[in-house]
Amino acid sequence: MFVLSEKAIDTAHYHALLGSESCGAVVCFEGRVRCENNAKAVSSLAYSAYPELAVTQGEAVLARAKAQFAIEEAYCVHRTGELAIGDVAVWIGVTAGHRDAAFAACRFIIDTVKVEVPIWKHEHYSDGSPSDYPANNV
Repeated sequence: MFVLSEKAIDTAHYHALLGSESCGAVVCFEGRVRCENNAKAVSSLAYSAYPELAVTQGEAVLARAKAQFAIEEAYCVHRTGELAIGDVAVWIGVTAGHRDAAFAACRFIIDTVKVEVPIWKHEHYSDGSPSDYPANNV
């Protein structure tokens, strides 16, 4: 399941979807808005997306992860709209029988989403300088 959300990501809700007695590993990743990027102070940022294509491509990334790694389930939720420092921008959860597959799949998902899914980050700098973005993702 790949979801775009204009609201804060309820990580506990999505984590609860990962329960399975056959899985010994649950790996979750939270990408958060940080206060600095490339030696510039960041005051906030916004994400925009092409929603229909983003969901389709995000689902394809998750399907590839399931085909490539020995995992049972994978979820990815990505924010859109205005975010503040510390907000969760992206959440990924993966379940697998063993940790190696879960960690590898989680890394594959975030790296691939950043490159292939049409979501763009627009940073707002504290000094008012223009953003180097839009650029894909986190």
